Amino acid sequence: MRFLPLIVKNLGRRKARTIFTLLSVLVAFILYGVLVTLRVAFSYGVEVAGADRLVLIHKVSLIMPLPISYEGRIRGVRGVRDLAHASWFGGIYKDPSNFFSQMSVEPGPYLRLYNEYVLPEDQKKAWIEDRTGAIAGRALADRFGWKVGDRIPIQGTIFRKRDGGGDTWEFTLRGIFDGDKDGVDLNVFLFQYAYLNEAREWGRDFVGWYVIRVDEPAESAQVAERVDALFANSPFETKTSTEKAFVQAFANQVGDIGAMMTAILVAVFFTILLVTANTMAQSIRERTSELAVLKTLGFSNGLVLTLVLVESCLIAVAGGGAGLLLSWWLVQQGDPTNGLLPAYFFPPRDLALGIALVLALGVASGLLPAVQAMRLKIVDALRRT
Repeated sequence: MRFLPLIVKNLGRRKARTIFTLLSVLVAFILYGVLVTLRVAFSYGVEVAGADRLVLIHKVSLIMPLPISYEGRIRGVRGVRDLAHASWFGGIYKDPSNFFSQMSVEPGPYLRLYNEYVLPEDQKKAWIEDRTGAIAGRALADRFGWKVGDRIPIQGTIFRKRDGGGDTWEFTLRGIFDGDKDGVDLNVFLFQYAYLNEAREWGRDFVGWYVIRVDEPAESAQVAERVDALFANSPFETKTSTEKAFVQAFANQVGDIGAMMTAILVAVFFTILLVTANTMAQSIRERTSELAVLKTLGFSNGLVLTLVLVESCLIAVAGGGAGLLLSWWLVQQGDPTNGLLPAYFFPPRDLALGIALVLALGVASGLLPAVQAMRLKIVDALRRT
C-alpha cells in the first residue's frame, strides 16, 4: 500500500499516546485470552459431554449411593444401548493438597462409554487382568511423574479396608490414557470397582452413579423418564439427566462462570473502545489542516475515510495481535494451579473470535473519526488553522 508510510508517520506523531493506546489494547486481549481459558477450565466437561449419554444419580443427592442390582433393570429399558457405573473414592495421595478425581469403575463398560479416552490395547488388557490395577490421565501422570508399573498408595478418606486392613489402598499403574480432542479431562485416576467392593468395610454392592448410552440422542428425555419411572416409590429413587445438563449443573455450583467472564470482557472492551476512539479523534483534530491540504491535492472522501480506518485498524491489530499471541504463549506454559484445573487450553474457536474482535475494535474505534474526516470541508478546515 503506497500510503502506508504516511499512516505510520501519523501514528508516530504523538509517540507516547500511541504507545499507551497500544499497551491498553494489548492488556485487554491478554485478559481476553486468559479469561476464555479459565471459562473452559471451569466448564471443561460441558463442551465434551456426550450427546448420547445420560447420568443417573440418587434423587436426593449425588453423594447417596445406588444398588448395583439396578444395572440389570436399567439395561432392560427401551432405548438403552449400553451402561456403566462409577463411584467416587475421595482419597489422598501423599498430601491433602494433591487433589484429583479418583473413581472406581468396571474397565470394559466404562471405556466403551467414554471412548474419548485413548488407551493402548496392551495397557487396557493389563488393567483388566489386574484387580488392583489402575489407569491415569496423561496430565495427572505428568504432574506426579508416574510411569506404567509404578505402585501408587492412596489413603482412603471415605472407605477403609475391612478386617482391620487400614485406610491405605495400593494400586499398580497399568496404563496412561490421552484424549482424542482438547477439553477431555486428563486429571483422572480410574481403578477397578471389584477391588473396592471386595475390600471395603462398608457400602458393598453399591455404586455412586450410572452412565447410560442411548440409541437415539433425540430420545434422551423419554429414556430418562422411563428409567426414573422404573424406580419410582422405591427406597432408592433416581434422577436421570443428559450428561451435558449434569456437568453444567455441577459447574454452576461455583456460579455462572460464563456469564461472569462475559460481563468482565464486555466492560474491558467497552473501555478500550472508548480509549482507542478518543486517540483517533484527537489525532484527527490535530491534523485538520493537513486533511484539508490532502483534499485540495485531490484525495477523495473515500480515500480519506480509508486512511483513517486503516490507521485505527493498525493500532488494533498491533496491540490486539500481540495480546492474543502473548495470552496463547502464557496458556502454553501450562496450568498455573499445577493440575488442579481439569482442562487448560486456549480454544481455537475463541482464538478466531479474538481475531474478529481485533478487527471489529479497529473499525469501531476509527469509524466516527473517519466519517468526520471524510465530511470535512476544505474551506472550514483552513479557517480553523
